[in-house]
Amino acid sequence: MDTGTVRGIVVIILIIAFVSLTIWAYSKRRKPDFDEAANLPFADDNNPSDRDNNASHEAASRHDKGERNT
Repeated sequence: MDTGTVRGIVVIILIIAFVSLTIWAYSKRRKPDFDEAANLPFADDNNPSDRDNNASHEAASRHDKGERNT
């Protein structure tokens, strides 16, 4: 087998992988999962103020330990 044959086989394998991935991504069975994932940035947090309190508490505990933000 020469280099051209190996390259041809690799190209065929990559084309098959690309077509398979495209069919998988656009299949109707995957649509609900992708729709749910697309709406995740718009999901409401239960209590966003807790997140801020936890972040400030974590920063204070790092300061107490002598760690610095770099």
